[in-house]
Amino acid sequence: MWWFYRKGPSGFAGASTAEEVTAGIDGRGLVAVITGASRGIGRETARVLALRGVRVVMAVRDVSAGARAKEAIQAEIRGGAEVDVLQLDLSSMASVGRFAAEFASLNLPLNILINNAGVMARDCNRSCDGLELHFATNHIGHFLLTNLLLENMKSACRDSGVQGRIVNVSSSGHIMTYPQGICFDKVHDPSGFNSLIAYGQSKLANILHMNELSRILKDEGVNISANTVHPGVIVTSLFRNRTIVSALMNTVGRIISRSVEQGAATTCYVAMHPQVQGITGKYFGNCNIANPSSQAVDAELAKKLWNFSLQMCRFQIK
Repeated sequence: MWWFYRKGPSGFAGASTAEEVTAGIDGRGLVAVITGASRGIGRETARVLALRGVRVVMAVRDVSAGARAKEAIQAEIRGGAEVDVLQLDLSSMASVGRFAAEFASLNLPLNILINNAGVMARDCNRSCDGLELHFATNHIGHFLLTNLLLENMKSACRDSGVQGRIVNVSSSGHIMTYPQGICFDKVHDPSGFNSLIAYGQSKLANILHMNELSRILKDEGVNISANTVHPGVIVTSLFRNRTIVSALMNTVGRIISRSVEQGAATTCYVAMHPQVQGITGKYFGNCNIANPSSQAVDAELAKKLWNFSLQMCRFQIK
């Protein structure tokens, strides 16, 4: 486990915590939206950003769980914390649209968007929009959300002069996908999908999404970064629907996994640290730039996925 404590060029390591990597950073005046913020690394990310003075909007499927997380965060932070809870079901494009409208009604600028939520289902079911559930929730939901909030982020960075930051939480599991990377012709027909491979495909899509968005934003001259992170192996509720995987994580996984506080570190580092200023289109692990799979850096695949995703969301994006 020596590698877990070995610091990279950033000065941080896999053992670093979210509080450690954001120590001394003043986030007052910033607003962040965090999906899946009611539990696990999403909740820890919300707590640490609020601790640094960021106004946090928790985008959660279960509003009651979100309210409890909000209360706990505000009770812990001396002087209080600005935290809002809004309902969001990423598997439903209609729900994503409602969330975006509700966020707009708050009349807040948006500086940081953290697409953290994810699902690992036992079976390859369909979403309410007829898409394979992993792809719908982990990729399409976040793709649509990002597009609907992007104009706000562009305005915020122009008005404030502060770089906007978009962070997709992916996984090293993105290597476990189909030979072609993204199996476009099967997204509407998940019957032949293996659920673990489908999960890997959705995590690959997370990286490709940020890579193409980064390219587009650079071409437009917009001061918003788009990066992807691997949080590490963490025993969270993500595995609750995978009996065998959950059993492994609760035995062998306890030896090799990191804490939630450590798991949220790379997300918080990329979302807030000055060292990441101006860096975009990169994949991070252990709070340092890392190397994803060859499929994850395939520019043509990223463009194809972008256009495919736009077509899927065409009735929601104006």
